[in-house]
Amino acid sequence: MKQQIKKTKRLLTILPKQSGRDVAGHVAVRHQGGRHKRMYREVDWMRTKDAIPATVVAIEYDPNRSADIALLQYKDGEKKYIIAPVGLKVGSIVISGEVVDAVAGNTMTLGNIPIGTLIHNIEIKPGHGAQMIRSAGSFATVLAKDGNTVQIKLPSGETRLFSILCRATIGQIGNVEWKNRVIGKAGRSRHMGIRPTVRGVAQNPRSHPHGGGEGRSGIGMPSPKSPWGKKTLGKKTRKRVKYSDRFIASRKK
Repeated sequence: MKQQIKKTKRLLTILPKQSGRDVAGHVAVRHQGGRHKRMYREVDWMRTKDAIPATVVAIEYDPNRSADIALLQYKDGEKKYIIAPVGLKVGSIVISGEVVDAVAGNTMTLGNIPIGTLIHNIEIKPGHGAQMIRSAGSFATVLAKDGNTVQIKLPSGETRLFSILCRATIGQIGNVEWKNRVIGKAGRSRHMGIRPTVRGVAQNPRSHPHGGGEGRSGIGMPSPKSPWGKKTLGKKTRKRVKYSDRFIASRKK
């Protein structure tokens, strides 16, 4: 029993607090800090233990993500965490490989996944591990296959091309009701590491372009601005064309 606990402890590490600061100690992301202590659960994004069946030992809460995680115990004794899809239960058997059954929790290459299947944990490049569709309730759909590429419809409505060698996991990610949660009170937000957001007009003029003025005042002219003086109304914010845009088959509606 002690040996089993030790094997699970290897998957846990202390998650250091960054509080939105960069390496120089400056605030890089606002409204972060003061969260509760957490342990980071090391999730297996690669799923490279091919042809070795694994049994789901537990479905656990993970404070670092919206989805629940499942603890797997492989036949060789190794334990690993994965994202828990809908329908995965304690005692279920999952497996990964080039060609496996299209059952929730199994991982295989996109070229072997049947058209119309719901998937998650998609690799962008073969061998890089799951990078897309990792949050609670989300899923993508395999639309079509053409040569060395697979067309996949993403949750945004965008259709994108992926290599047939990229891997994905079958099923929709669990904890679907996560988006309907009610935080309920300010204290819970603070425990989550979310600090208050203050309106620009309520700030000092040195802190925000909208600040200052006697009594209640508007945002001023000629247009609303970000805390750093950038235009925020009618100003295009989309960055220049990305190298990966060539893989977009159709934009989101």
